[in-house]
Amino acid sequence: MVKADDSSGTGGSFTDASKPAAPVDKNPASHIVQRPPTRPGNRVFALALVIFSVFAFSQAYAISGLKGLTTGGVMPMVASAVMCISSVFILAQSFRGSAEPPTTPMSVRRYLLPLPLVCFTVIVATYAWLIPRLGFVLASGLFLFVSISMLWRKGPVVTLLITGLSIAVIHLLFRIVFQVVLPTGTLWQ
Repeated sequence: MVKADDSSGTGGSFTDASKPAAPVDKNPASHIVQRPPTRPGNRVFALALVIFSVFAFSQAYAISGLKGLTTGGVMPMVASAVMCISSVFILAQSFRGSAEPPTTPMSVRRYLLPLPLVCFTVIVATYAWLIPRLGFVLASGLFLFVSISMLWRKGPVVTLLITGLSIAVIHLLFRIVFQVVLPTGTLWQ
């Protein structure tokens, strides 16, 4: 070990003279995260999303207009406005990448039916099947637990805490605040 020359008076640092110095990256753009290529159909879907969200906003506006903050159309207008803004950003991002079409039959299958999509479709179908049998709260809890476990992978304790908190908030909002009758399920009757 050799003590490096220190002209700043801070005591210097120790370096290993047998190891070469780390190369200096002279290309500042090399640390920028590269966007994945745009997939075929992304731009068409993003444009359809913009059109649908504008239509949803017009339908929400038709409910009660801008007559007040407590009218029935306010929440649908807020939700559809967020959809409009988000879909415009998605459309803009779809023009940033270059299109790379899949070439082999297996890559086409992986493109059209990626494993996470297939798994999540089965999970959603199972959730829809379980709601009338187990009830909304228990089926939603199972759905959230499995979904968060699959997508986030933070461990069962964290997933259980997030699921429990989410179900408690959903129950409080819909059952207590808005007084919506949630399905109880035929298993419990």
